[in-house]
Amino acid sequence: MTDLSAIKPRAMTMEAHSPGLALRSLVIGLTAFLTVVDLFATQAILPSLTRHYGVTPAAMGFAVNASTFGMAVAGLVVGFFSPHIDRRTGILLSLTLLAIPTGLLASAPAALRVAQGLCMASAFAPTLAHLGEQCSSTDAGSAFAAYITGNVASNLVGRVVSAAVADGLGLAWNFYFFAGLNLAGALLVYFTIQRVRPMHAMMPAASPFSATIAHWRDRRLRAAFGIGFCILFAFIGTFTFVNFVLVRPPLSLGMMDLGLVYLVFLPSVVTTLLAGKAAARLGTRPTIWSALAVAGLGLPLMLAPHLGAVLAGMVLVGIGTFFAQAAATGFVGQAATDNRGIASGTYLACYFCGGLVGTAVLGRLFDAFGWQACVAGVGVALALAALLTFALKR
Repeated sequence: MTDLSAIKPRAMTMEAHSPGLALRSLVIGLTAFLTVVDLFATQAILPSLTRHYGVTPAAMGFAVNASTFGMAVAGLVVGFFSPHIDRRTGILLSLTLLAIPTGLLASAPAALRVAQGLCMASAFAPTLAHLGEQCSSTDAGSAFAAYITGNVASNLVGRVVSAAVADGLGLAWNFYFFAGLNLAGALLVYFTIQRVRPMHAMMPAASPFSATIAHWRDRRLRAAFGIGFCILFAFIGTFTFVNFVLVRPPLSLGMMDLGLVYLVFLPSVVTTLLAGKAAARLGTRPTIWSALAVAGLGLPLMLAPHLGAVLAGMVLVGIGTFFAQAAATGFVGQAATDNRGIASGTYLACYFCGGLVGTAVLGRLFDAFGWQACVAGVGVALALAALLTFALKR
């Protein structure tokens, strides 16, 4: 077993008021950042990739988001075998291997995005399981929020850097650069996460298959899995296809401008850190409902023909979806009292399946009926998530 809190020096503890709390949160966030920085970075160069390969927005959107399929599969597999996987070794190996398909994308088919997803989820799932196992009930919300905040930051920095590197050095160097970031993540894990003695309480009480069935029978967990599906469905529908709106008249942004647009994620980096405290104080259901309402308020703004309104809408959707994601992830980590690795893996599989389905369904709507239909589909997903939230009782 490993301990993300066991950051050198060894005396550092998991207590909420420990002097090492800020450092622990920083390492958790950086680990998340370097794990998924590749996931949505290519969205900032989607119009360029579409022109380069001569395909429709829906086809290219599906191709670059194919990593979500790999993440869904890996989430299930890693979750199933989670009781037998050493957390530190799993995260370290996954981040090291992730650099290979990332670098090869410079000259190889986009199908390697699936391989990227397999590696990312193989690092993501053990980390979430570990946080649920090692953190106290009062500390877990902040730990999960720190991890999701790193995810938010990766969305911002990944898109901006991807646009800048592709604009200045070309598409190939974009992929080489991100392969280097993956290796940096492996180095971070190697030097900051230590091996600790396994805890008896974490040993599985049932077979992985039985535990999976038990999780699906739990009405609360089943609803949380569905909420995760809807959240990424809505998020990908928004931030994949809005790129094509931004580069077309009347907005007509260039590639570098398109990258800078993703500074809209900056407020989310700050607000997501508060999700754990909000859920602890207000409860999970009010927190998620409020977050979904904020995201919903952003949808009509993105239909306006003015850049300022579109950007404001993107800010609200980003804040709302990431806040809801942090609250839902923390809920799964605490609601699953046994076999948390399997519960986290199942949640991630549903979450990333939502992204894949969202890309396919909303891409079709975008190609056939335009941006308004795509935004309407996002609204339906947010409404369904709000209905599922009724089941999230303590």
